[in-house]
Amino acid sequence: MRRRSRRNRGWGRRRPPWGRILAGTGAAVLLLGGGAVVGGRMLLTAATGTVTRQDLLGDARKERERVDVDGAKNILLVGLDTRPGQDSDELTRSDSIIILHIPAAHDRAYLVSLPRDTLVEIPEYDNGEVPFAGGEHKINAAFAFGSQGLTGPEALSGGFELLATTVRDTTGIVPDAGAIIDFDGFRDVVEALGEVCMYVDGEVTSIHVGTNDRTGRPAAPYVVNPDGTIRAKVRGVTPNVYEKGEQCFTPEEALDFVRQRDLLETNDFDYGRQRHQQQFMKAVLKGVLDEEATRLPSLLAAVGSTMTVDDGGIPLEDWIFAMRGIRSDALTTLKTNDGTFNTENVAGVGSAEILDDTSMAMLDAIAEDDVAAFIAENPETVNTDTVNTDTGNPGDPGEAD
Repeated sequence: MRRRSRRNRGWGRRRPPWGRILAGTGAAVLLLGGGAVVGGRMLLTAATGTVTRQDLLGDARKERERVDVDGAKNILLVGLDTRPGQDSDELTRSDSIIILHIPAAHDRAYLVSLPRDTLVEIPEYDNGEVPFAGGEHKINAAFAFGSQGLTGPEALSGGFELLATTVRDTTGIVPDAGAIIDFDGFRDVVEALGEVCMYVDGEVTSIHVGTNDRTGRPAAPYVVNPDGTIRAKVRGVTPNVYEKGEQCFTPEEALDFVRQRDLLETNDFDYGRQRHQQQFMKAVLKGVLDEEATRLPSLLAAVGSTMTVDDGGIPLEDWIFAMRGIRSDALTTLKTNDGTFNTENVAGVGSAEILDDTSMAMLDAIAEDDVAAFIAENPETVNTDTVNTDTGNPGDPGEAD
């Protein structure tokens, strides 16, 4: 059983963090271009000045005598499920769990999201404040159990370590680095880019943002329960609708879009939201890479401010040069359970997602750095822009005055 010290385990800033793996290739363009010395210094200054660097992985990390960037790399990216006005005593669960895999050739990257309701065995853990006995739960509870009783950076470290350990024990994938992503913080990134463009694979209706039909002012179109589910439609408010097709989003629209899970034309709820978050991250990367080199420091600073990072002890320069061959069109997003639901009612847990054999084979392929061969045999696991109409119907939530 892992016991985490209660003291602050932040590492300071002894080395530049890996911080912007999603933008590292753009940094390489700058470093390898004509203004290598000046541009490189500007880049590193921007990078180190905005990222919170902290020990997140703890004992879940790879144990090696020498830490370097050679070989295949796996980065665990986690988004948290926090709501405005949330009680500080309320447990925080992980909303997004994404594995970023970079093969040994360092020529491309793969993103796969683990459904937050995936049934797993969470190991026992003592964070120094509230011990957890371990047991069968949904995977998004791991962060909550690891952080319970803690606040601030200690809560992030405890929650992330237990989640990373759970991912490792469930999938065999040992993280080399990790980051907590603040999707709300990406507003600054999109502001710096001006807009972010991506393909919307099915009409999405916002449950959070709309317009009052009488005043023309912004208003919430639905009454939302504390757990984020819909209670009722608000009369006289027209919700924002993001139509199918190529769309360019403002910062507010982009952040609203990636939050939606209920009223999707594709009717795939959490799977749809996972896919849209992956598409958003890919679109941000493409936007960064397409910008002029002179704007990269400000863009990287904006990206860095959205993350709390555990760089695995590998300097930023090593990440940049090792990943310089990865372009935005070499980032592939993958789906578990064919993007549909494979649920089972489990005693003491409720309705939980069970990863099918193909999904487990995909995770094995990531652990063994054999993803390309797996995709060749299972091309249906690659996310496409095709609308999925084979899943359930969200139903009519009714109306409220």
